Amino acid sequence: MTAQTVLPRWRGFNLLEMFTMRSDGNFKEDDFKWISDWGFNFVRIPMCYLLWVEDRDPFKIYEPMLENVDKVVRWGEKYGIHVNLNFHRAPGFSVNREYEEPFNLWKDQEALDAFCLHWQLFARRYKGISSEKLSFNLVNEPMRPSEKMSRADHERVIRTVVKAIRDIDPDRLIIADGLSWANEPLPELADLGIAQSCRAYIPSTISHYKASWMAGSDKWPVPTWPESSNVPDPWNRQRLEEHYGRWAELAKKGVGVHCGEGGAHNFTPHDVVLAWFRDVLEILKSYGIGYALWNFRGSFGILDSGRSDVEYEDWYGHKLDRKYLELLQEY
Repeated sequence: MTAQTVLPRWRGFNLLEMFTMRSDGNFKEDDFKWISDWGFNFVRIPMCYLLWVEDRDPFKIYEPMLENVDKVVRWGEKYGIHVNLNFHRAPGFSVNREYEEPFNLWKDQEALDAFCLHWQLFARRYKGISSEKLSFNLVNEPMRPSEKMSRADHERVIRTVVKAIRDIDPDRLIIADGLSWANEPLPELADLGIAQSCRAYIPSTISHYKASWMAGSDKWPVPTWPESSNVPDPWNRQRLEEHYGRWAELAKKGVGVHCGEGGAHNFTPHDVVLAWFRDVLEILKSYGIGYALWNFRGSFGILDSGRSDVEYEDWYGHKLDRKYLELLQEY
């Protein structure tokens, strides 16, 4: 078994204050303090580029919103937390369906030009901050290759934007999500000197049970772990080990790997979440792969998750899932 050693085994959470076009950018310093106090050292910041442009024009930058990102970077430094900036919505692509992009990142030169422009904006803004403290995660969860995006299209876009960033900041740590919503590694990019990001949402019948944005998930059987035979193509620990083993294979090529998102929605029974995620975390740890829970506060998180089967602890006015927190602290 080969464990990745290129990246530190960062452990932490996704913070969602710039996640959608309706977000306000109001990050909270307490989140950073608590994350650090609880022994974690990583936050991923999924961002929507529409928050820092005018009139939805990707070439018209609206500077004031970026001050919220500056604040996150400062708080990361203050509390010893690595900050990973991610485009959850990039010009021409997002898995979030709240807005239909006017162009296609994977096919249209204008979209790619805008994508490079925005990442170069961040490269200039944070040049001089060590990659030990700050990294760039290029674009969230590219889909499965299709006529909208071939594998070659994806590789061309990633190589182009990496060059654009390095033209300004050659030493910046860059991370690319895998294909098929970050479930499929990218061996074709092993020579590029970037890291790669996977997910911990498999099987989705556990992670996304009754999730409103997953069609038909309200009709799935109540999750168990390991999955029972009444679920089509059931998963167990061995299958998980094989799945993440494909990511560990990248380590043999000298590629760093991190798990940028993972967790389960609040309708999955709590005991099932804990049993399944313990296996996930054990496997990731055995491969030297760190993780970031989606999310910190919210339906996948350890604070204010809205689960009906948890005895919450009051935490400065928030509802803390202590059992979930303690599981994460173990790994």
